[in-house]
Amino acid sequence: MAKPPAEVRFPGDKNRRKRLRVRGIKQASKEIQKRLEKNLDALLDNPEGFLPEIVGELGKVSLFGSKDPMALTLRELEGVSSKRNDVRWLKKRMGKRSGGDVARSLAGSLVAASEEDLSTVSVFKSDVYGNASYLKRGSGRPGHLVGIQNFNHPRLRLLVWDDHAKAGQYFFSWDGGFVFTGFEASPPPEWVSWTLENTSVDLQGDMCKWSVGLSEEIVDSCTNTPEGWLKLDFSDGTTVGLSQSALAKTDEPLARSIAVSMMPPNKLGDVCEASWMWSPEGWPDDRPLPEQGMERVGEVLGTWLKMSLEDNVVSRACRASILNSISDGFVVGNNWFAEEDRPGFLEHMGGTEDERRALSYVLDAVDGGLHVRSDGVVLDLEDRVIRFEESSCHPVLVSLWDDYGMSILSEMYSLAGEEAEKVHSRQLKRKQGFGAFLRELNDSLSTAMRLDRLPWDSDDLPDPLSFADRLVRKAADDGVASTVSMARKGRGLESAMGWAWLVVHERTESDAWRFDEESRDKGGDWVPALTAVWDAAKALLLEDDMESKADYRSSMEWLAEASGSGPI
Repeated sequence: MAKPPAEVRFPGDKNRRKRLRVRGIKQASKEIQKRLEKNLDALLDNPEGFLPEIVGELGKVSLFGSKDPMALTLRELEGVSSKRNDVRWLKKRMGKRSGGDVARSLAGSLVAASEEDLSTVSVFKSDVYGNASYLKRGSGRPGHLVGIQNFNHPRLRLLVWDDHAKAGQYFFSWDGGFVFTGFEASPPPEWVSWTLENTSVDLQGDMCKWSVGLSEEIVDSCTNTPEGWLKLDFSDGTTVGLSQSALAKTDEPLARSIAVSMMPPNKLGDVCEASWMWSPEGWPDDRPLPEQGMERVGEVLGTWLKMSLEDNVVSRACRASILNSISDGFVVGNNWFAEEDRPGFLEHMGGTEDERRALSYVLDAVDGGLHVRSDGVVLDLEDRVIRFEESSCHPVLVSLWDDYGMSILSEMYSLAGEEAEKVHSRQLKRKQGFGAFLRELNDSLSTAMRLDRLPWDSDDLPDPLSFADRLVRKAADDGVASTVSMARKGRGLESAMGWAWLVVHERTESDAWRFDEESRDKGGDWVPALTAVWDAAKALLLEDDMESKADYRSSMEWLAEASGSGPI
């Protein structure tokens, strides 16, 4: 069998030009070509046109080098600028590994400026600075080439100076200027004003600016609000107030929208001071917030200024830092109550009175402090402070039930031992709503305590009195209707007592055929005594007439005599 050809060929393949797609390169549009051509022509006329205005001090350059990166770069750029028309020299310089990369990138850009074909461009992509087209010439870094060839762009031109920024030097760029301030972060007022006008949050005001949800009076007087707000104090005296709602709806992170106009962008904290204006509801005005909490707030805001924390997390993180540092009293949600204001704390908790009572017993059992997080985790604290992140009783009790459920059952219902363990285990598995659970438990235990008023236990009485006692107990607990089926199923003397019970409650219409004649005859004789038993039980158990206990005893003795059960 003949082998198939290694490659299938079609007529005309040799003459057809193969198209190769190189990643990061594209055909430039006419608009992009015109813009690059304009920028490169301006760069060729003035190779140092991409440089910032030098307003900071420069170090001296000696034979042994300079400790000032900017001074050294400026000297290298002078050499490249003087050779801007020497393409051969520029091509050597743009590929030379020694020397600074800014000078190397300038040489490559000047080579591109001498070319006529600008149709093929490279693409620079950045999540922070956006996308831009540039001409890749030489071994200069893409960011440096982009910044030099787009030196009119307020943000992109900062990319040239990333190495200098790492060395501790500062650059500030805005639509109307570009300055180098040396090793000191001293932004011009024009930069502050322009940057704040172009942030991701709409601001009002001049030297005192505020976002939606705030007012000039609040920001100017540094007044706390229930939700809290972020205050930024810039080095030129400008104060900015940002509400929680404004921070929650930013299209671009606010810190980034400011920091991308400076280099290094992660040093925004050097040009403005951030503070969080808030205190818990109920916190005394004359009492300072815990020092530890304010330190944590500073760490949170420092992280935010470095663009490592989302805007919508700032307010929650700052509040949590303060709340979790409070070491006394009661903290629930964003509220604080003094230790002596326990009733106010419990009243603030949403839920039923039974749920609040249960929480109160938990507080009595706690040794030290307690922190119940919103995710259900319970933390024991050394400080005598109670912290509930949820302001509703139910989720808090669900979290605490495993450790404190037995104490609640003991204190509220006097339950202990095996009976308490059964109730505790059942609720631990079901996690029933605590309002309903405590109400049902209260009702069932209330009925059980009522039944304890009866002078005998059912098992202590002889037949058929024990059966009569069980019927009474079930009727008091679940209603007379629930006893009909039980009365039908008796045997012997219990059958006669069952018939008597149905006669007492007029439930015999359709049940006569279930009982033999002897049971009906005996039961009929016991009806007066059993009626007296039920009347006394109803008064004692359902109407709380404690004097009826003697009536119940005497009527049961009457029933014993009538049924021939003997003395009891």
